[in-house]
Amino acid sequence: MPAPISTPLDPADQSLVAGVLARQLRPLAKAITLIESQREDHQARAQKVLEALLPHTGGAMRVGISGVPGVGKSTFIEALGLYLIEQGLRVAVLAVDPSSSVTGGSILGDKTRMELLSQNPAAFIRPSPSACSLGGVAEKTRETMLVCEASGFEVIIVETVGVGQSETAVAGMTDIFCLLQLPNAGDDLQAIKKGIMEIADLIVINKADIDAGAAMRAKAQIKTALHMLRPASPNWTVPVLTLSALQKQGIADFWKAVCDYREALGASGEFAAKRRHQALAWMWEMIDSGLRSRFRSHPRVREELPALARAVEEGDTTPAAAAFRLLGHLQSNEQGRLPRQPAETEI
Repeated sequence: MPAPISTPLDPADQSLVAGVLARQLRPLAKAITLIESQREDHQARAQKVLEALLPHTGGAMRVGISGVPGVGKSTFIEALGLYLIEQGLRVAVLAVDPSSSVTGGSILGDKTRMELLSQNPAAFIRPSPSACSLGGVAEKTRETMLVCEASGFEVIIVETVGVGQSETAVAGMTDIFCLLQLPNAGDDLQAIKKGIMEIADLIVINKADIDAGAAMRAKAQIKTALHMLRPASPNWTVPVLTLSALQKQGIADFWKAVCDYREALGASGEFAAKRRHQALAWMWEMIDSGLRSRFRSHPRVREELPALARAVEEGDTTPAAAAFRLLGHLQSNEQGRLPRQPAETEI
């Protein structure tokens, strides 16, 4: 087995790592800012910091929270965070805020919705812009989770943007994926739709205090729908809970279900296997991201892209032909020959 990659840290980064391990919030925030930076020199430093922190990660319970806008995710997370702190746990909340597709900006106002939790010294709330990343999470959410784990947080909650049924990326980076639903949010057909519903490990109907009857009907519909979907794990039956985050009702039952989930999957070895698979998937995502970056920075690609883009827009060439020519620059040999284009029979 190859030895892990390690590189020496400069004094500033050593101080940053020491501060994170000492559970100081300021170095923690600075480390996350370094990780989220788009500058190449910052990215190189961030990887060294993560390598130094890696032996201290892996001990937290990673909880993903998703649901449509207005379902009460922030209210629920604050109620859950305060409950966990009462149990003696430290809680980190990574809240992903949607970025404007027009200006690219984000409000980053999740802290204002969690006023009590944000003031608690045992909690850490970090809003991050989605930067138009798909899947409802920010590009550097995984790295941020590791830094929070190294800083001693026992529970890490990832709140997604909340945009719809395609918001599933958080399930690939957390231990348990919890979906919040509303009473009267749909009928039986809506409940059976695949996508986000079939990958949920725990389903919660929030705001049950507003209409208890509607909440119970929604619970029955969802439980019926779950019987028609293939379970994600043979060792776990997805529970459907009703609660009121505003009234702090049902929070203890929710956390008991989370603990039951970890115990059930931990006993079978599925919990550890899930984390290993997530780490491997993360590696391939980083490879894909690196290849895209390398492609866009290639001198020949940057030289030819504007003209080829205009040709595609004006119908002078097909998108496939333009893409093949640009991608060929990454594979060309020293003589500048492009790879042979596959014949139609090879496709």
